[in-house]
Amino acid sequence: MVGDVNVDVLVEVRAPFSHASDTHSSIVTAPGGAAANQAVAMSDAGARVAIVAAVGSDPLADAVVAALRASGVDTGGIQRAAAQTGVVIALVEPDGQRSMLTDRGANLDLDPAATASFVSGARSGAHLHLTGYVLYDEASREAGLAALGAAREAGMTVSVDGSSAGPLRAAGAGRVAAWCRGADWLTCNLEEAEALTGAVGPDSAAEGLAELASEAVVTLGADGVIVVGKGSKVRMPAATPASVADTTGAGDAFTGTYLAMRLAGDDVRASLDAALAASAAVVARRGAREWL
Repeated sequence: MVGDVNVDVLVEVRAPFSHASDTHSSIVTAPGGAAANQAVAMSDAGARVAIVAAVGSDPLADAVVAALRASGVDTGGIQRAAAQTGVVIALVEPDGQRSMLTDRGANLDLDPAATASFVSGARSGAHLHLTGYVLYDEASREAGLAALGAAREAGMTVSVDGSSAGPLRAAGAGRVAAWCRGADWLTCNLEEAEALTGAVGPDSAAEGLAELASEAVVTLGADGVIVVGKGSKVRMPAATPASVADTTGAGDAFTGTYLAMRLAGDDVRASLDAALAASAAVVARRGAREWL
């Protein structure tokens, strides 16, 4: 697993925003980052997972690394950088509108040589999963490409996660498609899949992704998920959560669980069942994960 590790600050605004004054809010912190969340989901689903990421030398770093270890993730590939550990502030307004304030911090300092070396040293039969954020930002792109190159040279299977449509568009869909071409799995939400392929609609977008990878997975929120492989298409409805407290990390839980199941040899439908259940469990609590 190569990607971001962050601390999430989740702010639920409980009253109309009062500029230059106090606004009543409910605030919690949680360990986060797309790669970290997906790594934990894979570990929870039974996979052996090591993560390559960059954190700072601050107390936040110690906390997020400890949380990963407590979740069974190998942190031997964690790099320490001079910058502060990445932080994301998620603002949820009374009308449900969510806005993200992101400081990737140390994630931008991921070292290409150290990343490639760790990937190259993985055990035989290992798999590389790369979160798209690493590729989209010019500061970390070289490390992402180095990881992909090392994995392909070692004959590893590879998967890439779409991560976020806005940064994907900014990086250039054509370039991102070229980097991802030949992957074993591509996982995206609908907006990411449409941005990457130029197609409109879930079926067309998933089929476009399947031209780049052996298996394309497109999540559709409340409408479920569609998977397109070589000569096959599976569509399943979303699992219904008992309650919805916060959607942060739901997609990461889905992706990590799905990949772990598929890598273990489970078929698409069984993998989707497990992944959709994992996603539904996450939205029932605040934060993608809990401090352990």
